[in-house]
Amino acid sequence: MNGARMSTLASLRGSIARIETSDDAQAPNRIALGHAGADAMLRGGLATSALHEVFAGGHQGGAATGFIAGLAGRLSPRKPLVWVRQDFSDVESGALSMNGLAELGLDPRLLVTVRATDVDAALRTAADALACDALGAVVLEVWGNVRQLDLVASRKLTLAAQASGVTALVLRIAATPIPSTAETRWIVRAAHSPPGTVASAWGVPRFDAELIRNRHGPVGRWIMEWKCDECQFSEPSAYPQPVAATPAHRPHQAEARAGHRLAS
Repeated sequence: MNGARMSTLASLRGSIARIETSDDAQAPNRIALGHAGADAMLRGGLATSALHEVFAGGHQGGAATGFIAGLAGRLSPRKPLVWVRQDFSDVESGALSMNGLAELGLDPRLLVTVRATDVDAALRTAADALACDALGAVVLEVWGNVRQLDLVASRKLTLAAQASGVTALVLRIAATPIPSTAETRWIVRAAHSPPGTVASAWGVPRFDAELIRNRHGPVGRWIMEWKCDECQFSEPSAYPQPVAATPAHRPHQAEARAGHRLAS
């Protein structure tokens, strides 16, 4: 009896060791975002060949769109990117701006946009696009709390991403997070940008990014600044307030006034 138990324990230990070895061998590649705090939580960066979700916090669809464009830029700097949207997205939030993407440092020539008639068509299109290993990433933009994008649908997208090596990014606007197979889930809001320079009236983009799901580590919340020239996120830069220079003649006037007060 003791021998049978020992044999069973040894078999179980062997099975566990094989599973752990398999997990290590299949550990996903990661792309560093550039933000030290976020990359540390993500064990080096965003996992490729996986599904990631970005939710707009409140009425922050523009901020969430900019954030997911930054993620796509990190994941797919030189490969085509497919962006799938529903027809009415242009009415709700406007069409994607190629000039805006270029200002973010992305190459609009590598972007392919697809307009789907409904959620079902959008899901099918995204799954088909994920099967093309020539792509760098696929963005699926979905509005509202739709029943079609459930745990089963997210599982299909995850399997498609794993099979082809193409990363799936799901942008959810006016929606509430529900269980899914996403590797990470973010809630994104706009953050105050620093003052612009003489060359640019606009400050650099900043995002209040909250990581609420991380399959392989803890979660956190950061202010993430997007560097358009480097095409990466970073810690917020320090922008001290400018101080007016003292006129050259003022110190002499101050000394004269001080001498006059001492004399009186």
